[in-house]
Amino acid sequence: MSLSGKIALVTGAAQGIGRDIALALATDGADVAICDVNLDAAHKTAGDIEAKGGKSLALKANVAASADVIAMIDQVVEKFGRIDILVNNAGITRDGLILRMKDEDWDLVLSINLKGSFLCTKAALKYMSKQRGGTIINIASIVGAMGNAGQANYVASKAGLIGLTKTIAREYANRGITANAVAPGFIDTAMTQALSENVRQELAKQIPMGKLGTPEDVANAVRFLASPWASYITGQVIHVNGGMYM
Repeated sequence: MSLSGKIALVTGAAQGIGRDIALALATDGADVAICDVNLDAAHKTAGDIEAKGGKSLALKANVAASADVIAMIDQVVEKFGRIDILVNNAGITRDGLILRMKDEDWDLVLSINLKGSFLCTKAALKYMSKQRGGTIINIASIVGAMGNAGQANYVASKAGLIGLTKTIAREYANRGITANAVAPGFIDTAMTQALSENVRQELAKQIPMGKLGTPEDVANAVRFLASPWASYITGQVIHVNGGMYM
């Protein structure tokens, strides 16, 4: 699945799933820009890509701030000449039951997870439309499809992201631009590793395959959607969850 000559930007790519996505795209031949609020960690991911012979660029940006996003996309195009793949991965959680959820926690999660993806997409589409080609991949979540107690803000943001994905696909298909979402289930990351072993076992029991997924599982779905093999796929949600949601 060669991505040689392609330019990718992955938000929230300094660590976790975003980092694995960035490294996977670079492995397939893409030059990858790394966006994160933690610039030091972003430089480390970029350095790992360059150590393997790829080209990279580390950028600090608040995806919820329009000026930051426009400047970020412009820097990517200035350095690499174009942008072919955008992966909207940046996201946060501020969990709580609805009656206890603070207004600011609702606003912050929707701002980063949903508005951030909208702003990055809008800025990238300016260039992709002129190129008459591009790929947008949004990292949604299993809870955006099935809901989850204690995560009203996060669930709403991910459900909204799925709807945004389908709208982008409909609006820009005639420009050669595809838009799809990857919805991970329970993935073995630092967040789930912090849970007790009993809790992790209970989570695994809810999954037909009996185990948590890996960041590589999510990255592989992104690699496929970014590749020429997925050129006729748009407006879809690829669930990576071991069968937990069907």
